[in-house]
Amino acid sequence: MKPTIYIDGKSGTTGLQIYERLGKRDDIELLLIPDELRRDPAVRAEYMDRADLVFLCLPDAAAVEAVTLVRNPETKIIDASTAHRIDPAWDYGFPELSLEHRDAIIHSKRVANPGCYASGFIAIVYPLVKLGILGPETPLTAWGLSGYSGGGKNLVAAYEADDKAEELFAPSHYALNGDHKHIPEMQAVCGLTKKPIFNPIVDDYYKGMEVAVPLHREFLNGHSLSQIHDLLYTYYRNTCNVSVHPDVTTDGKFYANALAGTNRLELHVTGNDDRVTIAALLDNLGKGASGAAVQNMNLMLGFEENKGLN
Repeated sequence: MKPTIYIDGKSGTTGLQIYERLGKRDDIELLLIPDELRRDPAVRAEYMDRADLVFLCLPDAAAVEAVTLVRNPETKIIDASTAHRIDPAWDYGFPELSLEHRDAIIHSKRVANPGCYASGFIAIVYPLVKLGILGPETPLTAWGLSGYSGGGKNLVAAYEADDKAEELFAPSHYALNGDHKHIPEMQAVCGLTKKPIFNPIVDDYYKGMEVAVPLHREFLNGHSLSQIHDLLYTYYRNTCNVSVHPDVTTDGKFYANALAGTNRLELHVTGNDDRVTIAALLDNLGKGASGAAVQNMNLMLGFEENKGLN
């Protein structure tokens, strides 16, 4: 029998993207709730209990509530919200980080899908800490640049309106209070003892993302630029969707939409031996959201890891 899939919150950006990816497949069965019943808790609970796997594409509080509706102990859940990303009862859905992460996802019934900015940061920092290049106490700063699709339906509507506000034609630096919602998972997953400073920027293009972490030489435990590149290249060499550009990027120029439309994440190591910058390029709707969720679903249900993905 085909596995049954239910998307709770199909009308949101991530839910629609997951639906588009799964709607083309003939090896699963999508359970589609009538629109007039999609807010009825009893009906939603019935659909969740019928499903082999449920995607939660909801605000945090609604995702927490939705988990309580599931009574079938065999139903697997992937939560695309922030609610469970640092919950030890949930497995973190980033299989390329380690064989342990991948194995946990394969055998899990509760997977928290990573945040988009967090995916870029963690792809950079997690192996640097694990390999002993960075100490967990290192004070880190990062910045990110994203297309406006990451802001949800209301922001998309604002950017695509015929009477778009003048300020939306320029980049917007936001969340400058130091408490961006992805910071807790950045710190927890990487095992950092200090919260990183993270400054995100949204700009007037639809999708695609860059996250960069600049590092001074004194934090790199004696490693040169080329050594850092080679260690990261080897670390991700055999993973499914994360890679390191084969050469040190000497010109240091990137376009944040370079991997839009893919489920890839690519790291670039650039700078010099005194000041290194490592940048992650990805699609905020792909490896940063719905693509990662479908990849995790494939692992949890025994499909080929990249089935249905670009």
